[in-house]
Order: sequence, then C-alpha cells, then structure tokens
Amino acid sequence: MTSWLRDLSVSAVVAGFVAVLVGFTSSVAIVFQAAQALGATPAQTSSWMWALGLGMGFTSLGLSLWSRQPVLTAWSTPGAALIAATSGIPMAEAIGAFLVCAALIILFGITGWFERLMDRIPLAVASALLAGVLARFGLDAVLTVKTAPLLVLSMAAAYLLGKRLWPRYAVPGVLLVGVAVAAGQGRLHWGAVEWAWAQPVWTTPAFSVAALIGVALPLFLVTMASQNLPGVAAQRASGYRAPVSRSITVTGLASLLLAPFGGYAFNLAAITAAICMGPEAHADPRRRYLAACAAGVFYIAVGLAGGAVVGLLVAFPRELVAAIAGLALLGTIAGGLSAALKEEKHRDAAILTFLVTLSGLNLLGIGSAFWGVVAGSVALLVQHLRSR
Repeated sequence: MTSWLRDLSVSAVVAGFVAVLVGFTSSVAIVFQAAQALGATPAQTSSWMWALGLGMGFTSLGLSLWSRQPVLTAWSTPGAALIAATSGIPMAEAIGAFLVCAALIILFGITGWFERLMDRIPLAVASALLAGVLARFGLDAVLTVKTAPLLVLSMAAAYLLGKRLWPRYAVPGVLLVGVAVAAGQGRLHWGAVEWAWAQPVWTTPAFSVAALIGVALPLFLVTMASQNLPGVAAQRASGYRAPVSRSITVTGLASLLLAPFGGYAFNLAAITAAICMGPEAHADPRRRYLAACAAGVFYIAVGLAGGAVVGLLVAFPRELVAAIAGLALLGTIAGGLSAALKEEKHRDAAILTFLVTLSGLNLLGIGSAFWGVVAGSVALLVQHLRSR
C-alpha cells in the first residue's frame, strides 16, 4: 500500500477524472438508447449503469494495480450503437446474446489468438492508429471555438500557461478554468442530477438463433476490431506492454458476470486510456498506472450512484468536455505521429493507417480503426513483396 500511496499524485487523479468525464459524456446517450431499444424499464436502465460502472471500475482498478501499468477498460461504444439499431429482440434474448459474446471474448483471451494477431502489427502502424483515433478529438476541440469561444480560448490559454509554468498540473488547471468560466456563463446544468443509489436488476437470459446472429456475433466483432484492437495499439504506442491475453480474458469474465444486469460488453479503452498514459498524468511513466486506478474508482462511484453521477457528468457543457479531451491528448497525439513517421521504410503504411483511421470510415458495421490497420498492413505487404 505504501508503494502506490507514494506514487499517487494530483495530476494522476485529475487524469483519471478527465478520462471518466470524456468516456461517459461522449457516449452515455448511446448506452441509454441501446437499453431503450430492448424495451428496458427505468429500473433496468439504472441497472445497466450500475453494471457498466462497476465492471469498468473493478477491471480497470484490478488490472492496473496487478500489472503496475495504466490499463483502462470501457464499455463497447460501437456495441451500444449496434444494440440501439436492433429491433424485435426481447431483453431476455439480448442478455443471452451478451453471454455468448462474453464467452467468445474469453475464448480469444485464454487461447492467446488476439495477442498473437497484435504481435504482428508493427509499432509504426500501431502509433499511426493511435494518432488517427485521437486526432479527431483534437479537431473537435478546435471546432468548439465556433460555439463557445470564450470558454474554449480561456481553457487553451490556461493550457499554454500551465505547460510553461507548471507542466505537471497543466490539465488540472485547464479543468478548473473551464468549470469556472462555464459556471460564470451559467452553463453548468445541475438540474439533470437526481440523487439516488442504483439498484441491480436481474434479467434471466434466453437464447435464440436470431439474437445469436443479429446481436452476439456482430457485438463480438465490433468490440474486438473497433475497441480492443486500438486499445492494445494505444498501450504499445505509449510504451507499455500490458498482458494482452489476460486483460482480454478479464474483460470477458466481467461481461459474463454482469451481462444479466446490463453489462453487455467490456473491452480495453483507447481514447480514455491515452489520457491516463500521457505525460499529463505523470512525468514518470512508471507512476501513470494510478491515473487508471483513479479512473476505476470514479467508475465505481458512477456505477453505485447511477443516475446522480451520470447527471453530474452530463452537467458539463459539450464544449468543455471536447476542449479538455483535445488538450489532454495533445502530447499523446504528437508522440504517436512522431513514432509513426520515425522510420522511413514504414512511413507510407503509417500515413495510410493514420488517414483511414482519422476519416471515420465505417464498413460492414466495423469502425475506421480496423480499416486503418488493414490499409497499413496491405501497404506493408506490398512494400515487402516489392523489396523481395
């Protein structure tokens, strides 16, 4: 205990909070839509938040403390979008599909199949993938100047001044300035907060071929390709070699245990994890694991408090969340691009990976992160054949 208490820092705690803030506010609405698409009652929707918060919290906290590396997990955002787009699937059959998806994730974890696939991806491609995934947040932060110029420019000024005077606490300073300006403008919407503890609601699973084909298999594919793949790439591009197979297995087990309560699919995080793995979390890479631990604690609080904490997070204006995310990720984006373009022999593959990933291309229900890796791998293959 004395070891991690010694490693604890304000910057790590703030990085964990920012990661949770960005993760929830950017996609919690999609999760609500997914629950409603299955006909969830208000109690069941609250149970979903309980299951997802506790699942992300305990897996992030456990994996980070065990590996002493920042391992952050998340719910499957594209998976939630897929569920929200389904129709005619009862809640019980959807829960059965979640269990099948969890079993497949565990299978790919314990066999090491997914890790062996990731070992074949060069660092340049992984770094370009990370930069492409995160660059969109930098662009979104710039575009918010249109709708909230005073708020965003004040936060940008605080970031530049903070990087000059107190680099370790630049992001906490940006967050404080953003909250102060938003409060002064009357843009903190506290009316969304409803103080109540979340209660787990069990749903007995049922199994059907329609749910297996329409929910379980697509949910597994998008979770692995659009979430776990960039999640591992983010770790490796940041210089961490967390145990991939065990991490994937743990997320699968968490999905299996919490699926009946609404924990539909857990995976390794990429965007929010990058906030915890960047220099803003701590100057010493060996101490950044506590940023992911802090995020885990905040996730657990969100799960237990349910709608109250979600309401607190949603109270922040959209522009504040976009700006804090973009500014917190600047160092990681720059590092990813630098590593991607470092070696001349990999530059073509890296820039293709970056552009395809940044484009937001979505084919066959699979996001641009997967297609970015495909484009980069094809470029490397062609280059290899040409050199032979």
